[in-house]
Amino acid sequence: MADLKTDVRFIRGIGEQRASALAKLGIHTLRDLISWFPRRYEDRSQIRRIADLTPGETACTAAMVAAAPTVSHIRKGLDLVKVRAVDESGALDVTFFNQSWLKNSLKPGQTYVFCGKAEGNLLLRRMTNPIVEPEGRQEATGRIIPVYPLSAGVSQRILSRSIRQGLDACADIMPDVLPDQIRRDHQLCHIGFAYEHIHFPTSFETLELARRRLAFEELFLFTLGLRRLRQRRETAPVEPFHPVDMEPFYKALPFTLTAAQRRCVEEALEDMTSGRSMNRLCQGDVGSGKTVVAAACAYFSVKNGRQAALMAPTEILARQHYEGLAPLLEPLGVRCALLTGANTAKEKRTLSAALAAGERDFVVGTHALITGNVEYHRLGLVVTDEQHRFGVGQRAALAGKGDHPHTLVMSATPIPRTLALILYGDLDVSVIDQLPPGRRPVQTSFVDSSYHPRIYRFLRKLAGEGRQAYVVCPQVSEREEGGDEQKAVTEYATKLQQEVFPDLRVAYVHGKMKPKEKEAVMSAFAAGETDILVSTTVIEVGVDVPNAAVMVVENAERFGLSQLHQLRGRVGRGPWQSYCVLISDNQNEETRQRLKVMTKTADGFQIAEEDLRLRGPGDFFGQRQHGLPGLRVADIGCDAQLLREAQAAADALLERDPELKSCPATAGRMAELFTEAADTLN
Repeated sequence: MADLKTDVRFIRGIGEQRASALAKLGIHTLRDLISWFPRRYEDRSQIRRIADLTPGETACTAAMVAAAPTVSHIRKGLDLVKVRAVDESGALDVTFFNQSWLKNSLKPGQTYVFCGKAEGNLLLRRMTNPIVEPEGRQEATGRIIPVYPLSAGVSQRILSRSIRQGLDACADIMPDVLPDQIRRDHQLCHIGFAYEHIHFPTSFETLELARRRLAFEELFLFTLGLRRLRQRRETAPVEPFHPVDMEPFYKALPFTLTAAQRRCVEEALEDMTSGRSMNRLCQGDVGSGKTVVAAACAYFSVKNGRQAALMAPTEILARQHYEGLAPLLEPLGVRCALLTGANTAKEKRTLSAALAAGERDFVVGTHALITGNVEYHRLGLVVTDEQHRFGVGQRAALAGKGDHPHTLVMSATPIPRTLALILYGDLDVSVIDQLPPGRRPVQTSFVDSSYHPRIYRFLRKLAGEGRQAYVVCPQVSEREEGGDEQKAVTEYATKLQQEVFPDLRVAYVHGKMKPKEKEAVMSAFAAGETDILVSTTVIEVGVDVPNAAVMVVENAERFGLSQLHQLRGRVGRGPWQSYCVLISDNQNEETRQRLKVMTKTADGFQIAEEDLRLRGPGDFFGQRQHGLPGLRVADIGCDAQLLREAQAAADALLERDPELKSCPATAGRMAELFTEAADTLN
């Protein structure tokens, strides 16, 4: 008998071939399969008469094939199948490209449902490449149709049929992890109904019942897990650090800390002297001075006889941190080191031995810090920069190099408070909500593509003054079949170099390049050897180039506001006035209002709140690497009230039954979800 961990290969009707296709989506078990939720739905439940089809709209109509289809061979690789279908109100001419098998499957005199975009005029309607199936089948038409995220080799029809097989296989074995009392108190449907109607809704009402139930369950389990993690951390004793005179550190700084920076340092030091492990997020806008908070914590750790490590996502960023922090800390008696993939094998061995012997106090590096043979003498503090760029395992591995080391994670992605509870629910949050004095705001404008000639003239003028520029290329949309981000970047860079700026130095960087190639391009840009860098969003978190004064973003409507804010933060780091130009031809009024927000405020938290309101949490959950179970159904932007209900229910249950002995199914599912996360967050 199947259970939810059964390999999909063994589900009736799936088999080896389909299982290997599903594996490309990360679907391996029965639970994976039934939890592969639709990303949207299409209402194909309404069947219209041909005469009622509106040109330009997508709709379904049931019509009888009037005569045998004809096939025309236009040229090699292009066949057309044409067929006329009729109902009592009119005629519909249908054309199919390269689907010659339809000639024999569409039978004259039989009625089919055609679903597609209507074209033509009042006298004769047309459709091109519609979905078609015999009337009454109701597999692809005649109902609300789920639309799933796909990969190559898996069609909507294959996935839908596989999920149907999966639901049939587990109809009698699906455990309900919500205690009955909680389900009744919050008027939630049974789990079987929820899974059936999230995939195969009979109406939008049943779909909402299913979605609400599954979203509540996610938020409930999530809250339970976070409460338990925090409980465990607060009861795990660690040797408290003793107070240290921080004045030598503050006096060594070439500037005065802002009040917000000072507050964040004090919150962290209080954690480290409390007798429990610090688990703190230091969150602040690009340029707000998070690194100096990390430096203060490292100094405090070293003066307590412990080592500190700072892990950055790229070699170039690690090198920048080291070059900025070592001259500050070494005169204060902190022995610093840099460890990245660029170190030779001999250098790595020497440095590892020095760390193990306690001859180095503070090490900055990339994931090289966590390779198996790197050992620490007494690791007391772990700092990760831009922590969402690291996988769960990498962060856990670094923390595992010490005995309950204190953890500080830094992020320049401003996150609304409600979302921070979800992303970083077990972390205490410090916010740097001030920029250092004297920092000039980046002038931001929003224009359409007719401004390209003016923008290019402006780039040339600034290049003549010695400044540099980023040009971020259009993201490739999932709707664009065969869209290629690499091609978009390389073609645009070539155009700029050959047609627009033949006398300037244009380079490009994209996500498909090897890490060493990316590092080389970014290093050259940082060294001033490139005038214009064309890029995808790989530069969103990256190198500090004070000389870069312009950020141009093409097709800006395809980015979330928080992402645009991150991109804008790449410029404005030097003494010159800097500029951000957002280019979009999108005429949707809501989209245009959203982009105009960027021109009105530089407050990352305000922008993040607006982004959450307009787009939901997709931007923030993009990488799903924050170490907590991902939310598949719940939408924090829309489900804030449901989150409050779920949190109240979880708290009440834990108060009655702290060990969850009365509901083993709940405890088991929560443990499964948090298996990986528990290591990272403690």
